[in-house]
Amino acid sequence: MSLESQNKINQLLLYGTRNGLFFSEWLKKNGYSDQLIRKYRQSGWLTALAKGVMFRTGDSLSAYAALYCYNQQLGKEFRIAAHSALELFSFNHYIPMGKPLLMVGHSKQSIPEWIQNDTFDRTIKTFSTETFPIPQVTTVQKDGLSLLTSTPEQAFMECLLLTPQQYNYMDLYYLMEQLTTLRSDIVQKLLETTKNLRVKRIFLYMAEKAGHYWFDMLDTSKVMLGTSKLQLVEKGIYIAKYKITIPKELHEYE
Repeated sequence: MSLESQNKINQLLLYGTRNGLFFSEWLKKNGYSDQLIRKYRQSGWLTALAKGVMFRTGDSLSAYAALYCYNQQLGKEFRIAAHSALELFSFNHYIPMGKPLLMVGHSKQSIPEWIQNDTFDRTIKTFSTETFPIPQVTTVQKDGLSLLTSTPEQAFMECLLLTPQQYNYMDLYYLMEQLTTLRSDIVQKLLETTKNLRVKRIFLYMAEKAGHYWFDMLDTSKVMLGTSKLQLVEKGIYIAKYKITIPKELHEYE
């Protein structure tokens, strides 16, 4: 390997994100030709994960780092969402069994093949967040990375969006009880802009039941809740105010 090639791989290995990924599209834009990338793989410096996706040989792949690299290198906007976002804000009652999940939200973006790989320390599960036309997102520092993340307000609504397939209502209510510091202006914007009636109604029911101070700051007259009845579960309790049938366990919980 030439001195120039050696210097370039040293630079790549030194400044690359630890336990993250390299995308060939980004590498080529930064002066690494297909031939050079092939040499690095043949020399054992880089290992292929999927077509056009590599990592430093020997790294233990981090789902956080992989997502960070994907967004930074290719200009994507995949974000940590639902309960995974709430965990970053230290709301972590919900603990799934087995290998940790990293819930990732996206809007009108195709899902790359590498995300489905089981090599990462967390299983990455994606879902569409188009139901939130004005996404409320922020960045969170974790393991030295700046991670695009749903705000706590949106993250909880994303959890509601994914019930009952991904979460159950009682687990989410236990989470709601912790959400004492949600920002009423962010909640208001989300409630006014999303068209998902189920999410809006159960969110308001849970927030009111939990007795959070920020609930009293909401202007619910501006939130369109629709007129049809929604049955969240069979053989539940009907709540006339929000026109929803909820689990009996949730209704009776104090």
